[in-house]
Amino acid sequence: MARTAIERGTEWLARGGLRPTRQRVALAALLVGDGNDRHVTAEGLFALATRANDRVSLATVYNTLRAFCEAGLMQEVVVDGARSYFDTRMDDHPHFFWEDTADLFDAPAEQLQIARLPDLPPGAELSRVDVVIRLRRA
Repeated sequence: MARTAIERGTEWLARGGLRPTRQRVALAALLVGDGNDRHVTAEGLFALATRANDRVSLATVYNTLRAFCEAGLMQEVVVDGARSYFDTRMDDHPHFFWEDTADLFDAPAEQLQIARLPDLPPGAELSRVDVVIRLRRA
């Protein structure tokens, strides 16, 4: 029996220890309901929710995405100071970003080689390394 988008979303929320409120379930179903990974902006997810007739405010979308990140279900990819994407794929991997269309998608992780990182300041530990490869049309 195939799982529905709502079932997948509810199971995803449970993995993060989040209470399945109506808004969280609706947004989770849009994010992981088909089993595929997503890169979304808050505005893009709000538009998807609106088209699906899910009644959520843009503020709720922002707050819910932050809660998903804090629960370890998503990670935020900051492209510039004014634009963040939220990624449902949680392993370390690089991204391609098309500057003309503002599309973000996964780059092949197995092709990325980082030979050396700079020494960390005293008292610091590495949290993660984000790699966003910016593209423009030739």
